[in-house]
Amino acid sequence: MSILKGDVVLATAGKEKGNLFIAWRVDEKFCYLVDGKRLKIDKPKKKSLKHVYKASKTSFPETLLCEKEEKVNAVIRKFLKERKNYVETRCH
Repeated sequence: MSILKGDVVLATAGKEKGNLFIAWRVDEKFCYLVDGKRLKIDKPKKKSLKHVYKASKTSFPETLLCEKEEKVNAVIRKFLKERKNYVETRCH
């Protein structure tokens, strides 16, 4: 299963292990993660694709990416909070 821009991913290694993120950008070996809190869209975390997996079929809506940066970070935080409840009930 490949990871695409906007996918909700779960980190499986590093200090981000166990946390949900949005894949902000994706290339051949890496994805750049944001959570709207510590990792904002202006400074995403570079993470190897082998250390993340897709955690939800629902992706972050690309229509929201046109907003101001502060607004997008707030929307990302809210979106991940909603998805976290879903992932926790499905995976545990």
